[in-house]
Amino acid sequence: MRLALLTDLHANREAVEACLAHAERQHVDQYAFTGDFVGYGADPAWVVRTVMEYVARGAVAVQGNHDVAVTRPLNPRMHAEAREVIAWTGGQLEAGQLAFLAALPLVQRHGNACFVHASAHAPERWEYVTGTEEAERSIRASGSRIVFSGHVHAPALYRRADDGRMGRHVPQAGEVIPLQPQHQYLVLPGAVGQPRDQNNAACYAVFDDAAREIQYFRVPYDHGAAARKVIAAGLPIVFAMRLVEGI
Repeated sequence: MRLALLTDLHANREAVEACLAHAERQHVDQYAFTGDFVGYGADPAWVVRTVMEYVARGAVAVQGNHDVAVTRPLNPRMHAEAREVIAWTGGQLEAGQLAFLAALPLVQRHGNACFVHASAHAPERWEYVTGTEEAERSIRASGSRIVFSGHVHAPALYRRADDGRMGRHVPQAGEVIPLQPQHQYLVLPGAVGQPRDQNNAACYAVFDDAAREIQYFRVPYDHGAAARKVIAAGLPIVFAMRLVEGI
């Protein structure tokens, strides 16, 4: 099976449409969405509706911290600009969409794979996996051969060898990486809706379980249109600039 891995969609319709169209051309069999479907962007209703349609056809989906935030009273500890977008987003979603986000699980496990937005170690704490220590903690807690995550908005691949040694690889666009059956892996596909690695092209990855390999993609999209929508909606301009600058 070829599995498309999309995370951190962040209400960015243009980026999501581009990645889904690209994934179709890769002849994927199924999709996994690892959280944060709302927040920052101007098309939350369209993005949530799209994810719901894919889930109805068998796709995996887990809850992200922005998805939780929009279904609960505003958290005063959230950054003020992010809190402003969450408050606006709540008014854009239908009751069924809010119920969908609220009911999403934090973790899903299928066979030897674990799907989680942040870390499989205490996923409700939303820990950022930014190094080998956090990656090992997530891998060990997952009880799985491979963990698919998001949250950090930049592509990376971590490996825990059969002797316990950890390694980190920053994949290049289009790179096909073979996965060894004796090792464990943590896959960060990068963000569809708001990349933060100085590259404004959307990110996603495809995992082929038969070939035991993963391929990372960068998909150019009309980030200018997405940014203009953010401004037109009256949302903080910083979130429009991030789309343009990829930071």
